[in-house]
Amino acid sequence: MRLFVSLAALACLFHIEVNAQSSDLLRYVQPLSGTAASTTASSRKHGSGTESYANTIPAVGLPFGMTQWTPQTNTTENKCVPPYTYRDTLLTGFRGTHWLSGSCTQDYGSFTIMPIVGHFTTDYAVPFSHDKETSTPAYYKLSLPAVTTEITATARCSMIQFTMEKTDSLYLLLTPNSDRKEGIVNIHSYRREISGYNPVHRIYQGWGEPAGFCGYFVMQIETMATVAKPGYAAFYLQKGEQVRVRIGTSFTSIDNARKNLEAEIPDWDFAALKAKNEAVWNTALNQIQVSTADEQDKRIFYTAFYHAMQHPRLFNDVDGSYPRFTGDYQNERVSKGNYYDDYSMWDIYRAQLPLFEILQPKLVNDFVSSLILKGQQGGWLPIFPCWNSYTAAMIGDHSTAFIASAFNKGIKDYDVDAAYALMRKNAFEMATGDDYKNGKGRRALDSYLKYGYIPMEDSVPMAFHKKEQVSRTLEYAYDDYALSTVAKALGKTEDYGVLSRRAQNYNNVIDPKVGMARGKYADGSWYTPFNADKKEPYITEGTPRQYTFYVPHDISGLAKKINLKAALDSLFAKDEYWHGNEPGHQIPFLYNFTSTPQKTRKVVRKILDEEYSDGPGGLSGNDDAGQMSAWYLFAAMGFYPVDPVSNNYELSVPIFNTVTILLPNNKKFQMRAIQTGDRRAVIYNGKELKGHAITYEQIMQGGDLVFFF
Repeated sequence: MRLFVSLAALACLFHIEVNAQSSDLLRYVQPLSGTAASTTASSRKHGSGTESYANTIPAVGLPFGMTQWTPQTNTTENKCVPPYTYRDTLLTGFRGTHWLSGSCTQDYGSFTIMPIVGHFTTDYAVPFSHDKETSTPAYYKLSLPAVTTEITATARCSMIQFTMEKTDSLYLLLTPNSDRKEGIVNIHSYRREISGYNPVHRIYQGWGEPAGFCGYFVMQIETMATVAKPGYAAFYLQKGEQVRVRIGTSFTSIDNARKNLEAEIPDWDFAALKAKNEAVWNTALNQIQVSTADEQDKRIFYTAFYHAMQHPRLFNDVDGSYPRFTGDYQNERVSKGNYYDDYSMWDIYRAQLPLFEILQPKLVNDFVSSLILKGQQGGWLPIFPCWNSYTAAMIGDHSTAFIASAFNKGIKDYDVDAAYALMRKNAFEMATGDDYKNGKGRRALDSYLKYGYIPMEDSVPMAFHKKEQVSRTLEYAYDDYALSTVAKALGKTEDYGVLSRRAQNYNNVIDPKVGMARGKYADGSWYTPFNADKKEPYITEGTPRQYTFYVPHDISGLAKKINLKAALDSLFAKDEYWHGNEPGHQIPFLYNFTSTPQKTRKVVRKILDEEYSDGPGGLSGNDDAGQMSAWYLFAAMGFYPVDPVSNNYELSVPIFNTVTILLPNNKKFQMRAIQTGDRRAVIYNGKELKGHAITYEQIMQGGDLVFFF
């Protein structure tokens, strides 16, 4: 049976309805933003090395797709080297990539097609100019003196069109990007097809070991080649003649890559496919509509929205097949929804995933279901699942926080008991032996349970991020709180009591003498010397001053330990706020918990103005799978999930005249900002809100939220 994926079906991958009346918002998206070193002030002060780069790419594809397509200036899959960087001047092809957008990780299972004009050569890098690039989420074009390349792409496949700028020979070279030289390419000239695969390898825990699956690809050529040899096809073409190829990808097999291609791109009409993909993107972008006379703000906003729709990554084929999590080249089939991977969980549980709890609850349900499948197949709920493997790449246990957040919002069309059992295992049991070595379970959980914090004596050796004891303690306390909310809802009274007490463990690493987070030894003494504004070994990617505010679940309790208003004033006065580090993203909204809530708007607006732009260097450090961009989206709309698990969002003020969110079930939530000069109030559906927050339930009911400021 031949499958065909319609435009509506492509949209259903992320649970949106294609609307022919959607406004053209693609024109505001600038995919090159974030491909150069950050030019923001705090990045120059606090960032260094790879932290100074957003590490995004000009990706072509559909939201949350399996494979993105990008021009390539770097040929490796090495860690922290994205396929494309703005400063480069040589093109080495066009890559089908699985790069984790905005990360400092590595590409995997990728391959590259390079058009070579004239004589075939393996020294094929050619100069290119950004002036000759056209880049949108649905289309990329690069004009070179000899050949023009155009790309459009679906969730799993792409079509690439080459137009000759002179009469000459054209060679299309297809290369798996295996740094281990393990990739395979096969040519089948009788059916005008090149296929192959690139084996995937793990990083972090299990670094270098096979990940148990490959990136498979099938390239079909519309025109019969003059010459077909291993790895390339050759043509002799007149000026203006075109060659089109369509490429299918899969993580399970070459045959399924071919089936995906047959389903998603059944013909050779490049213009029609491009139009379909543009329609899907426009519908997705139109789910949030903003009005303002400031065109730059629109460009920044919709570019951020595009970046927030890259991951998690679709991992299953059109028939539901996907590689078993941490498997050995075994395939499974999802029975309902879709299976996803590449969760940059230390980052995205804060704002990127919460954004889609509002916009696409059904999609979020698939995200949760995928985590449960991983836990069932591997035995432990993964901490930071990427490359379809355990990694222990970062700290915390935020798959638990994410699942709790979704559960508390009524997103629970999955096996709740199975989810709870997996979360509980992470919180109460210490992985041992090969399980721990391979990245399963919380790092240093035994110390955390024994002392109520992780002491300096525990260096956490079996982790990519070693030490960082205080940051781990703070984040485990939040995850314990998150799980306690699920335990309470399920009537697990004993677990709720234990976890609620453990949620207070943040108190054990806040030194009341200095009023900040500080390293602590097993005997209760504090680490010396104390440097509030220097990066310390017990803090993750930041300073003690910055991490002190990571108590999102108990800000009122933190305020009893420290003078919260004074601490916030000092942080911003000393210019020690670092927007490029995710654990600080909630900090600007904490003024809402003080006697000066009006400072929230002032500080948030300053960050929006100074830390985001629409140039190639316009993101303040790693975009981290869309978290940096999601912060902008929330803050620009005037609210933010300081504690996503709680279902509350702290308010500031929108930067736009109006913001309209198209909700599921044909509801709308509209926000308006009205500057009065003297009146400060927030009116929800005609009634003044008390406090400085709005709830998930209020948002999802729809209606109007009016800010007077």
